[in-house]
Amino acid sequence: MLSCKKMLVSLWKDEDGLETVEYAIAGGLIAAAVVAAFTHLGEAVNNVINWLYAAVSSSSASGTF
Repeated sequence: MLSCKKMLVSLWKDEDGLETVEYAIAGGLIAAAVVAAFTHLGEAVNNVINWLYAAVSSSSASGTF
């Protein structure tokens, strides 16, 4: 039977599942970058959407649509 110390050492050296943790960290970093990019670009995108809405509204109101 393994002693407690040997069991802990074997768990410490065991690298199974390490790739999963690395993928989770990479996914978290990518998600954080996407959130930061959309937060930073949110106002610019909102301005473009409002401009498009105004352009479509004015053209449909004048009957040229």
